[in-house]
Amino acid sequence: MYFMRKILDKGFDSIIHEDIYDFFNVLIEENHSSMTTVDNYRRILNSFYNYCVSNGLLYKNPILKISGLKKVKRVKMAFSNAEIVYLRENLNTLRDKAIFELLLSSGMRVGELVQLNHKDLNMNDCTVIVHGKGDKEREVFFNEWARINIARYLESRTDNNPALFVSLNSPYKRLGITGCETMLRNVGKRAGVNNVHPHRFRRHFATTMINKGVHIEQVQQLLGHAEIHPTQMYIV
Repeated sequence: MYFMRKILDKGFDSIIHEDIYDFFNVLIEENHSSMTTVDNYRRILNSFYNYCVSNGLLYKNPILKISGLKKVKRVKMAFSNAEIVYLRENLNTLRDKAIFELLLSSGMRVGELVQLNHKDLNMNDCTVIVHGKGDKEREVFFNEWARINIARYLESRTDNNPALFVSLNSPYKRLGITGCETMLRNVGKRAGVNNVHPHRFRRHFATTMINKGVHIEQVQQLLGHAEIHPTQMYIV
């Protein structure tokens, strides 16, 4: 699904090797796929793109820059300071501002974000309990700017839905993953920032923490990784 959305968003002939790196990272981190499984995807995509090139559908195969999974090194794509400013300037609603700041400062998965309820928040401590893979719970921190925007959003709500984030219009149903992804993609288009999707916020958080000197095991815990390998992908 992730790769298909990327194709629909960018266009079939615009996929580059960095998009495929992103796809591999989602398989490893979000789906907990093994290296063998991910390398099988690489082989399948390589065959597919070779077919397209041979039949004149594409000029080049983006997989050629990826010779094997063990040689793949993740391309760091944390947001620049300027990109964050541009994105903030193009957030149109209190809800979208709250989502943006929470994702940016917490590093949680989009699937975790859309499952949040009011009761999961501790606004005094700037913490939230997220429900991760395998029904595992963990405490996640968010910053003061996220707290302010969440508070403003909640104060504007007139519905009784226990969900933390809901649709903008009545009957105010819980926001889903697709809705969140679409919102962020549209913000990116308005801001002129490429590759704006929930997983990039997670990578931005991890990269920022590591660059600040936070120990990798602590970053692993904050991200909810069962193994250390996905966390190590954020280290240059």
